[in-house]
Amino acid sequence: MIVTSQAVIVSVMYEKLPYHLLKDFSPISLLATTPFILAVHPSVPAASIKELIAYAKSKPGELRYGSGGSGSPPHLSAEIFKSMTGANILHIPYKGVTPAMMDTVAGQVQMLISVIPAVLPTLKAGKVKALGVTSAQRTPFVPDLPAIAETVPGYEFIGWYSLVAPAKTPAAILSKLNAEIAKILKAPEFRERLAALGAEPINSTQQELAAYMQVQTEKMRKAVQESGARPD
Repeated sequence: MIVTSQAVIVSVMYEKLPYHLLKDFSPISLLATTPFILAVHPSVPAASIKELIAYAKSKPGELRYGSGGSGSPPHLSAEIFKSMTGANILHIPYKGVTPAMMDTVAGQVQMLISVIPAVLPTLKAGKVKALGVTSAQRTPFVPDLPAIAETVPGYEFIGWYSLVAPAKTPAAILSKLNAEIAKILKAPEFRERLAALGAEPINSTQQELAAYMQVQTEKMRKAVQESGARPD
């Protein structure tokens, strides 16, 4: 089964689930990560993350950002950004990223954090301004765009994908799968397909994935609590 960053968010948002994400599955490997872009409407007088933070602080609560819904990765990435910078930006949830993008272009909301493929067409058309990426380092997809972490040290929020098996799957099978995935992730055609989705391939050991999921669970739990996100 593919487990994503959204699955971890769900695991901490819902009080009762018929499974335990960390106990009922055996980790195999990470597969890919997806950085997001922070974009603003052209009317926002900010050409950098530093200027955006200063502008938001000068007008607390006046800037609005759209997301694909409460508890979505773009929502929580923005909330962590707010928490780490002290910027007071109002969240406007939509039923999907497309209407959020449309209203950002129209100026109904002034900011959006979204996956790179969804932003690039409007960015190239000059309908939004991209200020930074949410990954810890710059991404080859938009190499000239700085990472938010260059201005806000320690900031990082990425989508990610991993492969897991049912709990108690024999260790030999898990090891075999891990080794085969490592080979697949090096294949040029597979890397090209991931790139078209705005994803960067990344593999890991089983132990690294287990530790990563634990860290992400605690990070998302804190973000959900601080944002007040609730299931729609």
